[in-house]
Amino acid sequence: MPGGDLESRGAKNREGSSYVIEESETQWTSWLIPMFVVANVVMFIVAMYRNNCPKYNLGFEGKCVAKFLGGAQGPRDGGLSLVSGYMPGIIHLLANMLSLVFIGIRLEQQFGFVRIGIIYLLSGFGGSVLSTLFIRKSISVGASGALFGLLGAMLSELITNWTIYTNKAAAFLTLLIIVAINLAVGILPHVDNFAHIGGFLTGFLLGLILLPRPQFGWIEGRNLPAGVRVKSKYKAYQYALWLVALILLVSGFTVGLVMLFRGVNANDHCHWCHYLSCVPTNRWKCDET
Repeated sequence: MPGGDLESRGAKNREGSSYVIEESETQWTSWLIPMFVVANVVMFIVAMYRNNCPKYNLGFEGKCVAKFLGGAQGPRDGGLSLVSGYMPGIIHLLANMLSLVFIGIRLEQQFGFVRIGIIYLLSGFGGSVLSTLFIRKSISVGASGALFGLLGAMLSELITNWTIYTNKAAAFLTLLIIVAINLAVGILPHVDNFAHIGGFLTGFLLGLILLPRPQFGWIEGRNLPAGVRVKSKYKAYQYALWLVALILLVSGFTVGLVMLFRGVNANDHCHWCHYLSCVPTNRWKCDET
């Protein structure tokens, strides 16, 4: 793995770049995201085989795979299990893994496996916490929370590194549309949008903390003679976003975990929030949460 900061290696090519980073910056070899993809697929196959799902497939609700978690009755605790990243359906698995490849590999190439691995894992955990607080009578499985975390990190990376990109408005609008479409899909029945939202918010905040890039003056200043004043590594707004994101992230996890271990039903404190995960229409009804 190459040494030194990725930001310093690609600084010269960034001035004319749009949101898509120049290929010359992709110095890291991506191995963690492919490993996550393999782990998801293997665990899905194991769950299918263990529960004989081809013979006893219970449809879109995914209860066949849910049996692998110990049953679908009682409080929703599957989101916090070790296998919270595995799909209840082949189509869902394929869609999520393709998205993970296209989003995750690019981010890992730019920022390295440590930062992207932290974002992926904590986003999946954050999505599981929010899901567990709101959905009480079913088990949810899926890597969507972690995937949405990477999507949130992409958006926050654009914001915190706003000054180094050209075509800012187009890139920002494109990402917002992608996020809005994906979240809109979450209001369909049998889709856990709370995991999506929790993962996205966690990833967004982590992106502000872990993915800021140094300003050009600092990069060039490192080669100046000793005693010459060098610009700060980050701009003032990057430090401000970092601090606000850290406070919100720690506060959010603290409040969420305290509520979780106390057995609090978040729906009692937000009577309309269930619409964030499913909106009933003439074509479908929403399961009781």
